[in-house]
Amino acid sequence: MKATAEMLALEQILTLCRGHDEALNDALVDLSRRELNARALDCLSKEDRRLLDQFAYRYTRLQDDMGARLIPALLGALGEDVAAMSALDRLDRLEQLAWLSSADEWSELRRIRNEFTHGYPETSRERYERLQLAILSASRLREILGVLTDKIGRRFDL
Repeated sequence: MKATAEMLALEQILTLCRGHDEALNDALVDLSRRELNARALDCLSKEDRRLLDQFAYRYTRLQDDMGARLIPALLGALGEDVAAMSALDRLDRLEQLAWLSSADEWSELRRIRNEFTHGYPETSRERYERLQLAILSASRLREILGVLTDKIGRRFDL
């Protein structure tokens, strides 16, 4: 396939997202090995604090870069005019094209991420529950990236 500007942009952002994905996976694996609970969140070690920071950063970066860069680059490579599309329109279009299973699910994953990163629950139990939900959401986000990566690989030979 000819290397167009759209294809080069798609390849570049896919590489960036894969890097976030790899680091996010490392953080998820490390978190699964910790015995974190609601009480432990009140007195985190320096190592655990850094691990949670890495998780939050990579989780945020992956979702932001997928939404703001990968999805528009993918639609552009598919020949779609994304300039006038809102973020929701882009998600809906990917769902219509069967590249994304659900635009609503993406929006829900975004809501969970925003509550995790921007919410300030009062109790340790609430913080722990949000962390658990964020971990599930991050895992699902990684699955979506995996599906997109596979489809991009087959469609564009990347």
